[in-house]
Amino acid sequence: MASLLLLAAGEARATLRVVATTPEYGSLAATIGLDRVSVTTLARPTEDPHFVDAKPSHIVTLNRADILIEGGADLEIGWLAPLVEGARNPRIQPGAPGRIRASEGIELLDVPATLDRSQGDLHGAGNPHFMMDPANAAIVARHLADAFCRNDADGCPAYKASLARFEAALEEKMKEWTAKLAPFRGTRVVTYHNTWRYFAARFGLVTGTFLEPKPGIPPSPPHLASVIGEMQRDPIRVILVEPYQSRKTAEMVAGHTNARIVDVCQFPGGLGKGDADYISLIDTVVGAVAAALAGP
Repeated sequence: MASLLLLAAGEARATLRVVATTPEYGSLAATIGLDRVSVTTLARPTEDPHFVDAKPSHIVTLNRADILIEGGADLEIGWLAPLVEGARNPRIQPGAPGRIRASEGIELLDVPATLDRSQGDLHGAGNPHFMMDPANAAIVARHLADAFCRNDADGCPAYKASLARFEAALEEKMKEWTAKLAPFRGTRVVTYHNTWRYFAARFGLVTGTFLEPKPGIPPSPPHLASVIGEMQRDPIRVILVEPYQSRKTAEMVAGHTNARIVDVCQFPGGLGKGDADYISLIDTVVGAVAAALAGP
């Protein structure tokens, strides 16, 4: 009986307790780990990832974690470090086998030459929204499979098999997404924040006009007047807005420019319709953007 109990305990412990800072990493962890991992995500899909509401329960969650996945490009710089310090968990400290920096090996865009806070909430490492390029998701998925193998050698064949399935599915969808947005290459779109830089670069769209005057700075009437004038001159006919951003502001701008507002999100589950995992999220966003660009 004792040996049976020990065996059962060993089998139960095979599950890795994974914590992801934001939902796209949680989604990939679940896709690669399947039933060998339990995944908790700290940020909600409708929450601004720059300003996550740090809770005491997050410290408890991190204390029990085997693996922590972070973006690693300063997105979580203001709120993650105090939580990790409070958790007192050596498995997830920087440099530990259980700490995963998703940005490792990814070519980050918009790296500032200098950190000048008068330019708004700049990230010293570069634009942290790299997961909006699906090609980068494949790199992160490989990071996760490798980390899961390091921490659960018995499960490595299963993790590698999941990775292969994900990469194959992503490759097929990439062809579809590229074809769907190909007619709109070179088209300008307005975004609230510079979240969609990687998405635009991947699919040939042009971003650079933002409802924010500077990253993290709320829109002002003079800046919005300038945006409206720019949209009227070009013209630019699509505005991308995320759940935690001011749709009222976007509607005001759209009312002066005949632009279409597209509700988008960088996190699975944030739209609440057909976007439960990473691939379905990108599929939903591509479809919505393509439909808006095509017009009536």
